[in-house]
Amino acid sequence: MSTMSRTPKILKAGIVLIDPISSAMQRMITMQYNPDSLSRTFQMKEVASDGANRSEALRIKGPPAETIKLDAEIDATDQLEFPKNNEQTVENGIYSALAALEMLIYPQSSQLQSNYDLAATGTLEIIPMEQPLSLFVWSKQRVLPVRITELSITEEAFDINLNPIRAKVSLGMRVLTVDDLGFDHKGGNLFMGYLQGKEALMRGYEQGQINQFGFDQLP
Repeated sequence: MSTMSRTPKILKAGIVLIDPISSAMQRMITMQYNPDSLSRTFQMKEVASDGANRSEALRIKGPPAETIKLDAEIDATDQLEFPKNNEQTVENGIYSALAALEMLIYPQSSQLQSNYDLAATGTLEIIPMEQPLSLFVWSKQRVLPVRITELSITEEAFDINLNPIRAKVSLGMRVLTVDDLGFDHKGGNLFMGYLQGKEALMRGYEQGQINQFGFDQLP
């Protein structure tokens, strides 16, 4: 007779890289341990400013600038206990995991070489290199197009060959909106789904009674 575990399956957070044109998935980075906290900051895009027409005071230009920051840990201790099943970790520690994160903000070497070759042949205009679209995934309610704005890595322990085996990672991201990508872009579609999800959740919020503020009606 088979038994079923009652332990709930823990979903992983992470980053998925997709082709901005075809939407084909290129790479996926899952976090070994989900962060204990997530910091989100919003900066409103106001129309009104000093000296602006007062009729603009309640108007906004578009979605706010939302930034996300988190701290994550990478630890190879468990893998090193079973070296036969984790030869890559035994040989390189967590270098592969760190490289996967670092390549979020690096161009491909082939892109650099191509731009160099174009410049050497006298090409006057070289188009800036385009990276895959990064999607920050934090549950099915949050699949957000983002630009990586900050990456900090602190390596804390090393093996006898000086391979890092434990590290803390701080990651900063800015959510890309339809103002950045447009409505026809895959990332723009994902942002609109994110916004519509917020609206649906807002409608389910129980707003209470006016007398909880200490009066029966607004002054």
